[in-house]
Amino acid sequence: MTHTTYKYSDETSKIIGAAMKVHSALGNGFQEVIYQRALAIEPDIENIPFQREFEMPIHYREEHIGTRRVDFLIYNNISVELKAVIELQDVHLAQAKNYLEACNL
Repeated sequence: MTHTTYKYSDETSKIIGAAMKVHSALGNGFQEVIYQRALAIEPDIENIPFQREFEMPIHYREEHIGTRRVDFLIYNNISVELKAVIELQDVHLAQAKNYLEACNL
C-alpha cells in the first residue's frame, strides 16, 4: 500500500511486495542466505534496480576506517537488511540505522 506522506513510498511498497512473495513461497525456517538468494530474483522480475551485498564505506572523522555490507541497496537509496529470526530486537534496528547513517541514506 502506497502512503504518499512517506519518502519513497512507491518504491518501498514494491520492495515489501517482493519480500512478501518470497516469504509466502518459502515460509519460515531457512537461513538468511536462502531468503537473500530468493529475494534477489524478484527485483529482476519486477524491473527494480538493486545491488546485492552492497559494500558501504565507513568513515570516522572523515577517515575511512572500514567497510560494511548491506544485504541489498535498492533504487540506489533504499537499504534492505534481511533477518531470519523469530523476533526483531533493538540491536537489529540499531544495525539498520547505522547502515543508513554510514551511507548517508
